[in-house]
Parts: sequence; structure tokens; C-alpha cells
Amino acid sequence: MSTRESQRTLTYWIVPATAVAIGIAYLVAGLVGDDTAFAVTGLLTMLAAGVVFVVAARWSETARGLLDRRDERITSIDRSATMFAGMCVIAAVLVMFVVEIARGNDGDPYSALGAVGGLAYVASLVWLRFRR
Repeated sequence: MSTRESQRTLTYWIVPATAVAIGIAYLVAGLVGDDTAFAVTGLLTMLAAGVVFVVAARWSETARGLLDRRDERITSIDRSATMFAGMCVIAAVLVMFVVEIARGNDGDPYSALGAVGGLAYVASLVWLRFRR
């Protein structure tokens, strides 16, 4: 197998491998937190998600494109969808922070999540500005 083919194979398996890794993290967190139901359910859900993605790639151009990353159009769609989802999460965090403050609370954990999102945005903006 050539280096290009092995890189393509590696790229293809990143999404399913990530699903497995998250499932294992859920399993460990559930067992440590003494919540066996969450541990097993979390693991099985993420394993199923990984399998569904691989099986869907057989019939779905979108799933296949997200796994192999060779289709620039689908990669661009994925980037736009990721950006939209990120903006929705940031908006939700900001709204929940304001609600917590209005209730007389200190805003946690939303203040920390908002800080992470804001710092990540600024760092990314600076990094990308100098790279492009």
C-alpha cells in the first residue's frame, strides 16, 4: 500500500475511531462516577454512531465524503455546518450565562464555557491571520 493510500485509509477511520474513543471515555466516566447505566449506554451509543457512519458511507455520498475528505464540496459544507453549530453553541452559552446572572447566580459553568469559546476564537483568528 502506498503512502497516499495508507493516509487515505487513516483519514477514513478517524471519525469511527473518535466515536470509539468518546465511547470509552463515557464508559470510564460512568464507572468512575458509579453510573453503570450511563457507562454502558454511552459506550454503546458511540459504538453504534461509528458503525452507522461507516455503513452509511456505502450508500451516502455525504457520509463517504466526510470520512475520506477528498471531496472539496462536502468538506466545505462540513466546515460551514461546523461553524454554524459552533455559533449556536456560543449563543446558547451566552444566553444561559445571562439567565444565570439574572437569577442571582454567579454564571457558572457558562462563564467558563464562554471564556473558552472566546479565547479559542481570538487565538484562531490570530493564528489564521498569520498563516494566510
